[in-house]
Amino acid sequence: MSADLENKSLYDYDVSDVSHLMGENIDAVIVVDPSIDAYKTIVRRGMFEKFLKDSGIYHDLILDLWFHFNDSNEKVSGDYQIFADNTGVFKSKYSRRLKLFLENEEKPHLVQLTVYPFDNAQKYIFILDEFVDSESLEESLTSKKITAVQGSYLFSMYIDLVQDTTSSINVAEISNDVVNYNLKYSDWRMMIVNMIWPEDQEQFLRRTDPEYLKKNFTPGRTSSYDCMMRNLEGNYIWVKLIFSRAQTHNEEDYRFVFMVQDNHENSMEILSTLQKYEEMAIKDPLTGVFNHGEIELQFNNALSFCQKNEAPASVMILDLDHFKAVNDNYGHSIGDKTLKHFAKILMDFSVENGALVGRWGGEEFIIVCRGKSGAEAQAMAEELREKVAADQFPDICQITCSIGVTELKKEDSFLDAFNRIDKALYESKGNGRNKVTLY
Repeated sequence: MSADLENKSLYDYDVSDVSHLMGENIDAVIVVDPSIDAYKTIVRRGMFEKFLKDSGIYHDLILDLWFHFNDSNEKVSGDYQIFADNTGVFKSKYSRRLKLFLENEEKPHLVQLTVYPFDNAQKYIFILDEFVDSESLEESLTSKKITAVQGSYLFSMYIDLVQDTTSSINVAEISNDVVNYNLKYSDWRMMIVNMIWPEDQEQFLRRTDPEYLKKNFTPGRTSSYDCMMRNLEGNYIWVKLIFSRAQTHNEEDYRFVFMVQDNHENSMEILSTLQKYEEMAIKDPLTGVFNHGEIELQFNNALSFCQKNEAPASVMILDLDHFKAVNDNYGHSIGDKTLKHFAKILMDFSVENGALVGRWGGEEFIIVCRGKSGAEAQAMAEELREKVAADQFPDICQITCSIGVTELKKEDSFLDAFNRIDKALYESKGNGRNKVTLY
């Protein structure tokens, strides 16, 4: 600052002095023309000497200023960058704080941005100033408090369905502050639907439709539902979408608060629990293969498949030979171990051959073979019989199995088909065991 300006009386300062002082102290001044998607840097000092170019594309400048994660310089995924064009439109003065990162720096620079639109032209002046250390510390602590309050809410905004507008938009992972988006609600819906899991998009469009919201929400009512949505990193996560209609005194007001809550960890835990209960409902607790009820269901499904399609299907029933002697001679603990080992052989073989296996009861197991004729299933059964006979079972060394096989017919009932494999099994046992019989 010149000595003349420093020594002036307070009442002698004028606009030119203020302009001169600001020109000497402001860190960065940018002139923007959105109509040609361009900007020009007029002043840049300090960090902005590295951050700003002499001139460039306005869209890219918006991405650099807004569309990176709040705590890093990592850019958000390309899907969300489509909102950049709506972010850089200003109808009046605008001010906010930003966290900006320089390349190869881990600590952000806290910056105050002020935007001044030209009165008669669609151009803007951007003024940016970096905070000093004491202010930066205060801002950092404030941000931590805000982040703690926001918790797991990733996104929020205010909606006016009558005016078809959005306002007070906050994307927590980008900034703790509200972002100025010039975006209609109808446009927002059609942009954000692409971030929803494809199978959930129809439900999203239905639940966010203005007429649906008007019809189903009385003033003060809140409703939510879960779906999968792509986050700013481009990964799908479980979220809770929340709509709440504002309580106003005018029944014709249709204003809503919309929020997106990160529900991924909780949803994955619930899904894991449901999967465990599902497995408990369909799996045999001792051997881990399908239980009686589930393999019977798969048996019936194979019958339906055979009746509706030209493709063949077959089933086989297997029984361990002389299993009672294992329990009598070695005890039930060894008997259980033998059953588990037998089931493991059947499971591995079934997976390799695209078949399904379940425990029918005791030492009997059923294998369902879609797409296999009786002859093909018989060949599979012979291979499996040899595999069991050659295996070394824990504690008992070797054991064999007998197998009955049948090809399903279109006119079969479940009982018809089961009686055939049951009869084939007993024929295998009656012929000396360790045999395969096709009926």
